[in-house]
Amino acid sequence: MVNYKLYYFNAKGRAELIRLIFATAAQEFEDIRFETNEWPEFKKKAPLAQAPFLEMIDDKDRVFRLGQSLSIGKNNIHLTIKILINSKARYLARIFGIAGVGREEQAEVESYGDFISDLFNEIVKVRFEKDENLKSKLNTRLYDEIIPKYLQILDDIVTRNETEYLCKSGITWPDLFLFCTLEWLDERRSEIFNKFSHVKVLEGKIRGNPKVAEWVINRPKN
Repeated sequence: MVNYKLYYFNAKGRAELIRLIFATAAQEFEDIRFETNEWPEFKKKAPLAQAPFLEMIDDKDRVFRLGQSLSIGKNNIHLTIKILINSKARYLARIFGIAGVGREEQAEVESYGDFISDLFNEIVKVRFEKDENLKSKLNTRLYDEIIPKYLQILDDIVTRNETEYLCKSGITWPDLFLFCTLEWLDERRSEIFNKFSHVKVLEGKIRGNPKVAEWVINRPKN
């Protein structure tokens, strides 16, 4: 038996996908959250001095920590976020059987995960823009062009599958990732969903999953 500990700031951020994977797998884990001023102390424990990081302890008390592959800087934040989210998510998804069935579908899962990462990064870029004038312009483009472009492609993919997920075999971690990403949308969320009915159905299936629903209800609000 393995004990899992997930370390991240007191926020959804880049750790929420990992938390949802645990929830979907009904796998208990310690959700260790810390404030910004506490990070220097936790950083000493992080394998690559980045968060989130995952700690696994087996029944022989052997410890394995999985950290980040790149550090976050002003110029590489988009690439970094994609790598940080997917590295641990992919690892856990393989363990818990939500990484696709067979080589071809597993390859599809990887590509869908990267594609949704690109959308996530576009949303994050706007969310954390400090220049309000630029942020307003970026936000308009985000909702008028970028989000529709990505969701149209994803909507078409879901249309092809009777499962109403991205893959024919059923739920995979990119479905959870899309759910997380859509949570970042603002009050135009309903308007977006009305345009992409199959994405809306997929989001509803994830939200209606009893294990996910329980997590969403009981998780910290921030």
